[in-house]
Amino acid sequence: MTLTNSDIAELITLRRDLHRTPELSGEEAGTAKRILFALSPFRPDDLITGLGGHGIAAVYEGAEPGPTVLFRCELDALPIHETGTPDYRSETDGKGHLCGHDGHMAIVTGLARRLSRQRPTKGRAVLLFQPAEETGAGAAEVIADPQFAQIAPDYAFSLHNMPGLPLGAIGLTEGPVNCASRGLHLTLSGKAAHASNPESGTSPMAAVSSLMPALTNLSQCTLPDPDFKLVTVTHLRMGEPAFGIAPGEATLYATLRTLTDDGMDDLVNDALTLINHSASHHCLTASHTFEDVFLHSENDPEATALLRNALDTLKIPHDTSGQPWRASEDFGRFGHAAKSAMFLLGAGENHAALHNPDYDFPDDLIAPAVRIFEQVARDLLG
Repeated sequence: MTLTNSDIAELITLRRDLHRTPELSGEEAGTAKRILFALSPFRPDDLITGLGGHGIAAVYEGAEPGPTVLFRCELDALPIHETGTPDYRSETDGKGHLCGHDGHMAIVTGLARRLSRQRPTKGRAVLLFQPAEETGAGAAEVIADPQFAQIAPDYAFSLHNMPGLPLGAIGLTEGPVNCASRGLHLTLSGKAAHASNPESGTSPMAAVSSLMPALTNLSQCTLPDPDFKLVTVTHLRMGEPAFGIAPGEATLYATLRTLTDDGMDDLVNDALTLINHSASHHCLTASHTFEDVFLHSENDPEATALLRNALDTLKIPHDTSGQPWRASEDFGRFGHAAKSAMFLLGAGENHAALHNPDYDFPDDLIAPAVRIFEQVARDLLG
């Protein structure tokens, strides 16, 4: 149950090719085409394309009835300029695979290689290449796609590489493993005025000045406390970039983060109460939208036990390091209808952090990750 040296070399080449040509959430047409080409020699029994956008599902069928087991990776990259200098660095300025989705795709393609050589005995394995993970939109769009009913899983598994953990170390636990989060896009509207007569207008300056610390002060506790909350102000624009105009409008972005979806409901209510009170006090109109909405991800006990058993069979040590994780993950929605679990795979204690401009996925993680996913597939499907 191993990849050959040739397999590994070809998967590394694939990973680096994907790294060169990153595409953002919802724009992954070229990436999907590259994955389809990479999968073609491995003869899936069914191949679903255009799933929730540019998503792909490769299906390997067993001869006997059994469960449907989904293994998920992500197609999209980030709108960040890459500063690293590998030979295969991004060829598109301002876009980069700086979260490791290129490596995750190589891993699931490696699983396709193994399943093509020894198909499941029963049930079916579904290899999902999900679009738009970084915005939190992709999983919902995949699940809403009528084609998804054909592959609705009983079990769903995924991984994420994790800088800060030793290379190859495994973090795995039951319960919440990724936080719920959402982006708050707030607009405060008053009335602009000449800068020589600011009193004739209604400026949002005082409201913004008080709201930024008030919102961040809603943060409380640290993980793994179930009441963990974090508000991060990420962007502010007020008025026009001019010296003769007192501002009449401000836009503020903040990210709300909680360990659970229930906690998010409470945090949203608290944030909107603050905003509405401030707007009223300063004679402003407040409007808002929520973007990049992620549900929390929770590891099901049975699915987690299956991963533990696979790791033990392979004699790969594991503990609960790195979990729960402050970052959000679009995998959580699959757990609403399937028994799901994600594990963390260490990228190195001193490795560049995720979303950093010099991040690069460690190729040494491809082969062990394929082995773990395949062991889970064999344990469930034979």
